[in-house]
Amino acid sequence: MSAAWVAGTVRARALERRRIGIDGARALLSAGSFPAAVEILVRSPYGHRGDAREPTTRHGVHPGDDPDAAAYGVAAALLWNLRVLAGWLPAHGTQTLRVLAGWFEIANAEEHVRELAGLPAAPPHALGSLATAWPRMAAARTPDELRAVLTTSPWRDPGGAGPRDIQIGLRLAWAERVSDRLPAARPWALGGAALLVARELLARREPLSEPARAMARRTLGSRLATGASSVGELRDSLPRDARWALAEVTDSEQLWQAEANWWRRLHTDCTMLAARSSLGDARDPGARRGGEESVVGAVGLLAHDAWLVTGALAGAGRDGDALELLDALA
Repeated sequence: MSAAWVAGTVRARALERRRIGIDGARALLSAGSFPAAVEILVRSPYGHRGDAREPTTRHGVHPGDDPDAAAYGVAAALLWNLRVLAGWLPAHGTQTLRVLAGWFEIANAEEHVRELAGLPAAPPHALGSLATAWPRMAAARTPDELRAVLTTSPWRDPGGAGPRDIQIGLRLAWAERVSDRLPAARPWALGGAALLVARELLARREPLSEPARAMARRTLGSRLATGASSVGELRDSLPRDARWALAEVTDSEQLWQAEANWWRRLHTDCTMLAARSSLGDARDPGARRGGEESVVGAVGLLAHDAWLVTGALAGAGRDGDALELLDALA
């Protein structure tokens, strides 16, 4: 393993220790009010850390943040950790993180669509070297221009320039990119894509457009029941690596449980992945795969922690039911 991979995996494991975990999430819920929860976060690893190179960029939660700003700050703190980690990795490792950081570019694209429509929009996340096409996307002045940029990028044509086209198209493209590039992450990527299709068809009861159906079948297989009217029908049409995401639900009202199960599996798999790759490094120091798996595991654990924190923030200052819900999700 190269010196850069060794340094990167060491840094990844150090970042894992910056999570606040389920106990920290419970502390946020028990803070008594949303402002009190924010103050806890400000003093945690999610608190804003200034950077002289990017003085106007948010890298975490600020004192006095409202719910939207605090949630944005949690995501920004996660992204900042990924950017720091990328600086320690060789080029191949940076490419891995760029694929995993696709969520932030999707978020930027969706907010840009809102901005182009004259609606309030969150500031874009600063992706730095982890950007795939964001600088060109940011320069688009109309939805059609944005679609044209996407079409000539690894995101490919979302099938339309409307908000729903962008939302579904980019998420399916991301699932395909992660699945193709990172074998260890394939079940999470395909499971997430299955949940996306289930929410659209069964919860929102909105049929997919023809381009979206084609993208969904490319990602989830030609047998995908894009006109499914039940969870069972959709589940039976999925490939094995995606079917698990709907294994414990029987109707659309339980899809929130399926999403919690998705995050639970991510946490379990990433914990095991980091442990396995640590052993693998010792047995085969020249193997790059062990270092990449360790990095993927660390990123998954950091993402899970940010999800827990965001959920706890949403329930901060509410009744005790929020604590029971957190225990059910964790």
